[in-house]
Amino acid sequence: MKPERTTPPRIKKIDTLKLPDVAKVKLSNGMPVYLIEMGTQEVVKIELAFYAGRPFEKHPLTGRATASLIKEGSSNFTSSAIAEQLDYYGCTLSTPTNLDTSNLIFYSLNKHLPNVLPILADILQFPSFAQAELENFQKRNIQSLAEDLTKNEVLSYREITELIFSPQHPYGYNSDADMYRNINRSNLIKHHQHCYNAQNGAIFVSGKITPDILNMIDDYFSKAIPTGIPVQGYFPKVVSNPIKKQIKRKDSLQASIRIGRRLFNRAHPDYRGMYVLNNILGGYFGSRLMTNVREDKGYTYNIYSMIDAMNEDGYFYIGTEAGAHSTNETLQEIYKEMRLLQDELVDDEELEMVRNYLLGNFLTMLDGPFNVSEVVKTLIMEKLPLSYFASLVETVQQISANQLQMLAQKYLNKEDMYQVVVSP
Repeated sequence: MKPERTTPPRIKKIDTLKLPDVAKVKLSNGMPVYLIEMGTQEVVKIELAFYAGRPFEKHPLTGRATASLIKEGSSNFTSSAIAEQLDYYGCTLSTPTNLDTSNLIFYSLNKHLPNVLPILADILQFPSFAQAELENFQKRNIQSLAEDLTKNEVLSYREITELIFSPQHPYGYNSDADMYRNINRSNLIKHHQHCYNAQNGAIFVSGKITPDILNMIDDYFSKAIPTGIPVQGYFPKVVSNPIKKQIKRKDSLQASIRIGRRLFNRAHPDYRGMYVLNNILGGYFGSRLMTNVREDKGYTYNIYSMIDAMNEDGYFYIGTEAGAHSTNETLQEIYKEMRLLQDELVDDEELEMVRNYLLGNFLTMLDGPFNVSEVVKTLIMEKLPLSYFASLVETVQQISANQLQMLAQKYLNKEDMYQVVVSP
């Protein structure tokens, strides 16, 4: 019997999405630990997050440099020894950063934790910040920066974020070669001592968690991470003065366009509605900008809009690369789509499609303990209640076309937008 392939599977409506239960405990040093106990495999993810990003720096780029170099050697382990031991036990360690936080993300099989947690603890307590490693970091990043600055899309992004927040703001300053050269070992040691303490961060443990694992984490990290105080960030006042700026690049073939404005963080009452509105405008492949500017007009291969939300602020922007001959037409169509959202209600079919797309994304965010841990970490480190996730789901399910139109009229005005074009 041949399988029946003419009838598509029935679409099932997503009615409920619930963040799994999250337990909270504290280490002996007072550091909060959030536990996502899910899964059946004998594997665990441990993530340590500290408020150690740009707002908490005394010198530019020390947050990024400290996070990058903290795993490159300690009092008892060289950089190569750390890499060799972690590789031997099949573990991975990464130290990603964002504008607000510096994180250490560690994956291990449960059975190997007694062998590898001492290494992680030593990294946290006694990072060496060796001069040779710092110099390698500087050389790599100066070389990478020089390469990035040849790309129009990098220049336009750097320019619009600097315009929105100013070069003096931690969310607005752009790195340069001199900033990297001016980092010294003393900066890193002081930043580590200042920010990496038990009261200035949190730990997120996910996977198959046992009492023995919790005891080991408490034993090693309570000794490795000192007590301290929450670190206060530096956030100068932002003055909005939307302008249009064009940068000429002789050797380039395409124009890079960035249009955006200052917005707000996730705690703002309008964020959840703007989250939906942004997806309608340019947040997924079926968005209005993609349908019009790429598929209908053929001006670009890719176009998108997004909201970047930080702990204390945020911004909205639209980005694309277009042929130099169609730059003006691309700009016109972008502003046209923004205006249509202000003038006309989103129809039921389009709104339902976006709802389903976003709810499907939420399902992915809840798929497995490690994904759930990422959601929990974002909420906790941005000082939001865990119930925020349910509120976001409710907004996606219930927001009306009238509410979306009001948000567009409030936040998508052309005169409020910065515009940067880097072109031939």
